[in-house]
Amino acid sequence: MKKKENSLFDNLKTLFLAIIAAILIRSFLLEPFSIPSGSMYPNLKVGDYLFVSKSSYGFSKHSFPFSVPLIANRILYEQPQRGDIVVFKTPEDNKTDYIKRLIGMPGDRIKIQNNEIFINDQKIFRERIGVETYKNLEVDKYKETLPNGKYYYVYEILEELPYFDTDNFSELTIPENEFFVIGDNRDNSQDSRFIGTIPKNNLVGKAFIVLLSFDTEKGSWWKIWTWITALRKDRFFFSLLPYEN
Repeated sequence: MKKKENSLFDNLKTLFLAIIAAILIRSFLLEPFSIPSGSMYPNLKVGDYLFVSKSSYGFSKHSFPFSVPLIANRILYEQPQRGDIVVFKTPEDNKTDYIKRLIGMPGDRIKIQNNEIFINDQKIFRERIGVETYKNLEVDKYKETLPNGKYYYVYEILEELPYFDTDNFSELTIPENEFFVIGDNRDNSQDSRFIGTIPKNNLVGKAFIVLLSFDTEKGSWWKIWTWITALRKDRFFFSLLPYEN
């Protein structure tokens, strides 16, 4: 009887240690995320499974599962870089994870006029690549280069949108310790144009790599025979870091 009790205790201890190890890895090293929406096309696609570095910007209560308030303020802080793809808690409720591109730093003056972004009166350089299709809509694809020389690609829907003005944004001076983020799919993104700037304490981490990507329009995880068709072969270990000139 004692041997069975010891065996049960050992199993419970092993399970407990495994759970603690998983929580520590998720909180301080890497956390997996999946992409449910198209706000970051063409760089992030629905069905992407990616890793976020939790240590890149230091740690806060949002580093822990359910934002358990074990850390009062951000510690070991390192400021994000312009062009990073960041995961953060939206200031609308301080609990929902969003993922966007960070383009505005504290103290920057930022505005948008006719789809063109100005940072401190300097226009972000854009080069039109051509026309592509997104959800049966024609979109212009642009190469966008930030003042620090980092670049990436964005979509602009050609069709006029009747409800929201995504092409213009009145000049805003970004407060201290806050950032301006925007979606790469410019006409299909809930970002700082609508939810405001993002406090540094809301940062969760830096998205840096797609592990794999599954196209749910072509297959289902429950149907193994569809995996070969649905897995996007060009997105295994796909880097999310911006390009550099």
